[in-house]
Amino acid sequence: MSADLSSSAKIRPEATGAALSTRELTAGYNGRPVVHGVSVNVEPGQVVSIVGPNGSGKSTLLKSIVGVVKVLSGSVLLDGVDIANTPPEDIARTGVGYVPQIDDVFGPLSVKENLEMGGYLLPQREVAGRIERVVTYFPKLGTMMTRRAAQLSGGERKMLAMGRVLMLQPSLFVLDEPTANLAPLIAMELLHEHVRQLAVAGASVLIVEQRAKAVLEISDHTYVLAGGRLRMEGSPTELATSPDFVASFLGGGAAGSAVGSP
Repeated sequence: MSADLSSSAKIRPEATGAALSTRELTAGYNGRPVVHGVSVNVEPGQVVSIVGPNGSGKSTLLKSIVGVVKVLSGSVLLDGVDIANTPPEDIARTGVGYVPQIDDVFGPLSVKENLEMGGYLLPQREVAGRIERVVTYFPKLGTMMTRRAAQLSGGERKMLAMGRVLMLQPSLFVLDEPTANLAPLIAMELLHEHVRQLAVAGASVLIVEQRAKAVLEISDHTYVLAGGRLRMEGSPTELATSPDFVASFLGGGAAGSAVGSP
C-alpha cells in the first residue's frame, strides 16, 4: 500500500448514515440553470456515484446540495427534511461533510490547523479529542502536524481534506473528484481503502468521479449526467452491460458521445 494513504484503522464515522434525495432539482448561477430536474437518491451504507463528461453539471449538482450554489427549483431532502438553499455552515451542522475538488485544504496552515478549522463548529474542549480520533483513521497525519498543507503531496492533501471533514463526524459525505490529479495507484487506494470504507462503516456517500471504471468498482448505484440532465442510471452491473455507457466511458469512446444525446 502506498505511504500516502496507508492507515492502520478503517474510517469509522460515529453518526448513522443519513438518507439523501434530490427531487427534480434545478440549480445554477445568477438565475441561469446548469442542472435541470435531476433526482438522485443515497441511502445509509451506500456509495452512489455521478459520472459524466466535463461540463455536464456534476460539480454544480453537488454544490447545490451543500448550499454553495442556489437551488432554483425542486428539493434536497436529508432524512426527509428539505435543506435546499440552507447556508453551507448550517448544512454542515446537519451532518453533511463536503470535500470540494479544489481548495480542499488551507495551504498556508499546518495540518493541525487545518483539522482545527474542520472542527470550527465544535465546542473548543472537544477539538483536541476529535483530532486524536482522526489521527487513528489516518496515522500519517499524526507525523506531520506542523507541516504546511501546501507542502503535502496530492495523496496527503486528500487524506487531510477527508480528515478535516471527519472532524464533525458527518453522516453524509459529498465528495467532488477526490482522485483528481492523483496517480492511478493512489487513486485506487483512496477509493477502495477510504471512500468505500465510509459506507462500510454506515455513512452515506455521494461522489462525483471522472474515473468511471474505478468508481463503479466501489459504487452501489451510479447516475450519468450530460448537458445538466440525468441520462441514465443503474447498478454497476447494469451499466457495464449498457452499450451506450460502455462506448462512452469504458470502451475508449469520446466521453459523453452516447450519453449526451437526447
